[in-house]
Amino acid sequence: MADSSSHSDAVNPERASGGLVNLLGIELPVRTAERVVGTMPVTPDHHQPLGYLHGGASLVLAETVASVGAFLAAPEGHIAFGMEINANHVRAKRSGQLVAEGVPLHLGRTSQVWDVKIHDEAGHLVCISRCTVAVVKERPPRSR
Repeated sequence: MADSSSHSDAVNPERASGGLVNLLGIELPVRTAERVVGTMPVTPDHHQPLGYLHGGASLVLAETVASVGAFLAAPEGHIAFGMEINANHVRAKRSGQLVAEGVPLHLGRTSQVWDVKIHDEAGHLVCISRCTVAVVKERPPRSR
């Protein structure tokens, strides 16, 4: 496993909060190769048509946590991409705050498996997810 400080500058709050992560309000207060914690509010922007938390929003939170942890655990010069994710949605939510905690189950040379549990502000389990992440050598950006 790589030293978590070797990649820590690459996963800074400004870079980690772009795109979909920013749109959903995901924050990553804890980011190490051994544990990543992410938070996300549950607002109407996170709802499916019936007014409950959309399962896809939970999956974005889980994959974000797993991918950041996988990147931090990857060897220098490597990056991580989600390959497969599954989830069990065990509690419906309409509002509140979610906290996702991800820990590695397997840290291999070319793949990692992360376990992510998502709880609400009362500590109730909302979603259980397992994410398999590919670890690949980072390529320099193409010049146009």
